[in-house]
Amino acid sequence: MNMHNPAHPGEILKELVLEPLELSITEAARHLGISRKTLSKVLNKRGAITPEMALRLEMAFGKPNATHWLRLQNAFDLWQTRQHSIDIQVIPFEVCHAGLLKA
Repeated sequence: MNMHNPAHPGEILKELVLEPLELSITEAARHLGISRKTLSKVLNKRGAITPEMALRLEMAFGKPNATHWLRLQNAFDLWQTRQHSIDIQVIPFEVCHAGLLKA
């Protein structure tokens, strides 16, 4: 099931984790072991949740886990890419009745 315009995971991190805990960007970045600038980019939708960042979030906050953060990022990235799919040039394979590729 495809989502319609999923939220950037940085928005979710900000609204559902940092704000309820009343954490500043500086304080959260210090706990995550990253620069304030790096965290700010993620929170302001100019940076992505990388596998390393997802693991840092899991280690710092517990739940949701790293896999959850990566799924959120993947859903966001895929939705964004689909918005420009008309620009992607692909020649589809033809599939015959038996489900095999046709030459």
